[in-house]
Amino acid sequence: MKRFLLLFMSLSAICATAQQLPLSPTATASVITCGPGNDFYLAFGHSAIRITDTARGIDFAYNYGTFDFDTPHFYWKFARGMLNYCLSRSSFDHFMAVYDYERRAVWEQRLSLSQQEVNNLYLMLEWNYQPENRYYMYDFFRDNCATRVRDMVESACGKQQVDYGGWKPESYRRYVHRSAGPTQQWWTLGVDLLLGLPADHRCSGRDAMFHPMLMMQQYQTAIRGTQPLVADSRQWLRDTRTPLRRSFPPLVVFTLLFVAVALLTWKNLWPRWADRALFILAGIVGLFLCFMWFGTDHWCTRWNLNILWASPLLILIALRLERSPRWALWLQLACFAAAAVWVVVCGLSLAILPVILTLALRTALLLRR
Repeated sequence: MKRFLLLFMSLSAICATAQQLPLSPTATASVITCGPGNDFYLAFGHSAIRITDTARGIDFAYNYGTFDFDTPHFYWKFARGMLNYCLSRSSFDHFMAVYDYERRAVWEQRLSLSQQEVNNLYLMLEWNYQPENRYYMYDFFRDNCATRVRDMVESACGKQQVDYGGWKPESYRRYVHRSAGPTQQWWTLGVDLLLGLPADHRCSGRDAMFHPMLMMQQYQTAIRGTQPLVADSRQWLRDTRTPLRRSFPPLVVFTLLFVAVALLTWKNLWPRWADRALFILAGIVGLFLCFMWFGTDHWCTRWNLNILWASPLLILIALRLERSPRWALWLQLACFAAAAVWVVVCGLSLAILPVILTLALRTALLLRR
């Protein structure tokens, strides 16, 4: 449906410009890629479209990554996947000033589009910028600031399809891990807790363009017909951010927790109330995962197998402890084993494993009693 709409917009733009083109023959269109920032929501970078026409005094940056913190119930809508993002337009100088202030890298790739295609892209962006058209329902993987840029460029190219070439397929989850890196391991752990099986989908080259930095790589080698899609490229700004400090790794934290619980269990010093607290906490995490699965519009948080170890069943076990039904304890131990296999096979944060082992140890002790 989205591609049909973009095609319709493209055809409308061609008809509207049959008599007079709004841009001069020297106008150009570029894809702007901004490097990552230090905050977790900036870890993937950003994309925008630049339209330049010096003859008519036009130099705009079109940005699909704009949202309003003053939106009523902002965090609730964001959590439920119901937050609208919108297209904004600013002068390119103002756009660059923001990234210069944040000391982030910025690249520009000028597209090898014809005069008519540049005009079509400009008209589509201007139509999309109208107040009644600028808002869209944000989707982190399928409909974000980068995929909107990709779709607009493809629509401007019309019938001449863009070939992105070969691409080694990786999952959405792997791309997220790569962006976070070693300095944001806690954030990676949080993402792995939230994402379900859909995030392990193997991406095509086009799917991977949800990530601005990957999209820039794709464009650099993309072919349109027999010509490269990118005519030339340049780097406007270099990354001069202060490097992030490495946080204490979550794998070490939870491994120490497991060792401490194992020692206290061996010495018979682990109190009953600690079991209740441990199981209830894990069960609350499971209830939250259930909410993300069934109570939101996020398709990528469904079929979240973390619910096997962060199970609401643990709340019932916490209430009865050693008086829990044996079938419930055996079932929970089987779920722990299945969850551990999932963590290893799908490459989730290994920090989850000592958490599973800690819960399994205490559950096994209840079964023994």
